[in-house]
Amino acid sequence: MLADYFDDYARRYQPYKGGSWCYEDGLLYRGLEAWHHQTGEARWLNHLRRLANPQIGQDGSLKGYGLSDYNIDNILPGRTLLYLHGLTGDPHYMTAADLLARQLQTQPRTQSGVYWHKLRYPWQIWLDGLYMGQPFRIAHAQARGDAGGVADSLAQLDTALETLRDPASGLYWHAYDEAREQPWADPVTGFNQAVWARAIGWLAMALVDVADLVGDDFAPLRDRTIALLDRIAALRTADGIWWQVMDQPDLDGNYPETSASAMFAYALLRGADLGLNVVPDGLVSTLVTRCLRPKAGGGQEMVDICEVAGLGWYENRFRDGSAAYYLTEARVADDIKGVGPLMMATALMQR
Repeated sequence: MLADYFDDYARRYQPYKGGSWCYEDGLLYRGLEAWHHQTGEARWLNHLRRLANPQIGQDGSLKGYGLSDYNIDNILPGRTLLYLHGLTGDPHYMTAADLLARQLQTQPRTQSGVYWHKLRYPWQIWLDGLYMGQPFRIAHAQARGDAGGVADSLAQLDTALETLRDPASGLYWHAYDEAREQPWADPVTGFNQAVWARAIGWLAMALVDVADLVGDDFAPLRDRTIALLDRIAALRTADGIWWQVMDQPDLDGNYPETSASAMFAYALLRGADLGLNVVPDGLVSTLVTRCLRPKAGGGQEMVDICEVAGLGWYENRFRDGSAAYYLTEARVADDIKGVGPLMMATALMQR
């Protein structure tokens, strides 16, 4: 039944931004890759090719992509380029991956050496960007024999973890403004004001994916990754998922949020494969039970997904990065930011 839900979702999926290259579509691609890799079933690869190929030119161009935007979100779908190249050997996939790698060669950086999240977000490190950029950068560098690129990405992750960790909670702030210029940033620390679950989800997925890619070279990041996964497991609710503001369960208006919960499940399952943690009892079964609900007209839908959350001005509203702010964003059903990680997590149980 779960496979049928994902199969139907992929069949009716419409590109998130009108078919332009974007991280949201990349999350579906990652879910399809995971199910194809784990099951070997052709339908997942067929969906992946049908959805991704129209965005990838035979010359290696990417639909709607602009390198000079320096938007690290746009790097995430590059992992699909590497996956499809590995399966087919078709050079246009690697040519397109090389294009994304060229963005990272000149991506602006903080003074501490970490990529800016976007050109329009100067001097800022966001946890989201660690997942969007670093696993692709490492996998591409490995494919191209670039040991220096791998080492640089590991150093960036090390710096980001050192910079954004909150010792009081054992978690990490959503974002950091090195320049202390953004109105959402604390003028002394440069951090936003609260811990957002999905931001921690991006970080946890980045760390386990990188651990899987680099093996023994992950040693400098290993202890902090173990500590984070242990802290995530400890904050799981009685019904098996996690709060939107994950370290404040008694906060008025707080709610169990499913996209972050799926990300945590994926990270804990992948981490267990790598010897970093133990899988909590009933992780996947309770996650699926809590996330999926019958919908009108038949079938299922994934509920309680935070549609989007960010920092700064957006569409005439200011996102201040406080705990109260994260509770104001709309909750939606079947958004790919939840469904993609749920696919990734549940694929690991299909072996």
